[in-house]
Amino acid sequence: MIVLGSTGSIGVNTLVIAKKFGLGIEVLVAGRNIELLNQQIKLTNPKKVIIANHEDLHKVNHSNVKAGEVAILEAIENSSSNLVVNALVGFTGLKPTLKALECGKKLALANKESLVAAGKFIDTTNIIPIDSEHFGLWYLYDKKKIIDSLVVTASGGSFRDFPLEKLQNVTVKEALNHPNWSMGNKITIDSATMTNKLFELIEARWLFNTTKCDAMIEPKSIIHALINFKDGSTTAHIANVSMQLPIAYAILDKVEDEILEKVDLLKVQNLEFKEIKSDRYPIWELKNELLTNENLGVVINSANDFAVAKFLAGEIRFLDISKIALHAIEKYHNLKITSTQDIFSINDEVKRYVMEMKL
Repeated sequence: MIVLGSTGSIGVNTLVIAKKFGLGIEVLVAGRNIELLNQQIKLTNPKKVIIANHEDLHKVNHSNVKAGEVAILEAIENSSSNLVVNALVGFTGLKPTLKALECGKKLALANKESLVAAGKFIDTTNIIPIDSEHFGLWYLYDKKKIIDSLVVTASGGSFRDFPLEKLQNVTVKEALNHPNWSMGNKITIDSATMTNKLFELIEARWLFNTTKCDAMIEPKSIIHALINFKDGSTTAHIANVSMQLPIAYAILDKVEDEILEKVDLLKVQNLEFKEIKSDRYPIWELKNELLTNENLGVVINSANDFAVAKFLAGEIRFLDISKIALHAIEKYHNLKITSTQDIFSINDEVKRYVMEMKL
């Protein structure tokens, strides 16, 4: 198995499942958390290790270690493993996704940006989603029944109960205080703005070939996904908060053991559902346009990448993140993309545009 993003939350949980079921690790790919990576090397004994930066090579306790994007793509192409787990964060995950599928490998995908930016060019046949929401949809999906629409749930993020009038001046520390999950900085900010859920709807659109996708807030994060059928019935996927269940189904041939503690609905007692409103989450205004215009995923991804980085650096305010994305979509709403190469050039062009934007 090849694990891209081994030191992130998805990667860590993947290695837990791999160890539990005795699965071998051929390649570990990590970023800058060399201390954790060295612990993982000791536990998994991979054949090859790849990191982000050449200057950190000497810190890695492995005899076969390289750095950079090219090394990742070469490792995928030259590996004997048939399974690639892509848990890289951001646009950097796209080329490894394309390479894994080009090589005919099974892809356990947690990198949202791959399908968000380039879904129209990706054959999803060999993809198994390991986001909890898409896994929930996959788990429920029944081709024998006529499906009407798909629904994923959202926690609501750090500011789901925050006074609206105070959102403009929230701090980075407050934004990173997620109520339900422990995640990386970028995805936590994306959860707070609801951009993460927009990305998940775009993913669902490509994974399940429908634009009839929506989301709602379920604060306890016990229900992850629902499917509405034409007959008027609805099914829901209910599971405790853990990524290990979707990971297990993605990397094991068959799941026969208990992965999570079962949900005790008597203890849960009450479940609450809330509408996602654009007064709290301004970026939600883009939902329908992003689902119906297959060319705009790369635009919102690029603009959001830039905006989140600026917010985390303390250079813009929280609500400016959504403003930047909205302006970018308005600018590029007539965009036409005809190849994967266009994806990369448009990504760069949008970054230049938002960099010069006056808020």
